[in-house]
Amino acid sequence: MAECRLDTLAGCELVIAGYPRFNYNALGGCAPGQCRTNAAGELELQFASERTAIPPLNWRSTRFLGLPLPPALSIAIQPEALSGRVNPLSGEVWLQFRSRFCFQLGAGKILRYQASDLVVDTQLTTEPISSRRHQLQGRRLDDHNRAVLVGTALIQPCGEAWLDRFLGLPDEALAVLECRLTLP
Repeated sequence: MAECRLDTLAGCELVIAGYPRFNYNALGGCAPGQCRTNAAGELELQFASERTAIPPLNWRSTRFLGLPLPPALSIAIQPEALSGRVNPLSGEVWLQFRSRFCFQLGAGKILRYQASDLVVDTQLTTEPISSRRHQLQGRRLDDHNRAVLVGTALIQPCGEAWLDRFLGLPDEALAVLECRLTLP
């Protein structure tokens, strides 16, 4: 097993249900991991979810309709699983990603409200995706090991009636992740 690493970059986007895209600057996130070559010559990747850090969606990192999120709103991303494979010859990448999105209103000692978590489970890929709402093409690894991964997920209701209604859950979400992979 050799070490590998995934770093998140600035040009990310998120969409939930029929809402417009959120522009999300995920610069500074990282996932350390291990990789090995399988019989097909692909690299199998396994990232340590407990050591994976992804910046929260907040007024500093996220814009919706050109405006920053309200300062009191923050959505933490808590990864639960991240693994996949890379074809080093073609630059194709597939990652299975599962995480919890934790909505909070307020900050620090003045936490006013914390909603139930939304669970996101998706396959992110550099290849084309097609779903009920979205058709998109990722971008394979380039000479600098940068890629754009895309994926959709069905988001189930979280149990908070107002949030489920507001988001129209269950419904789809789209993730566009610009990243860099450090491979052996």
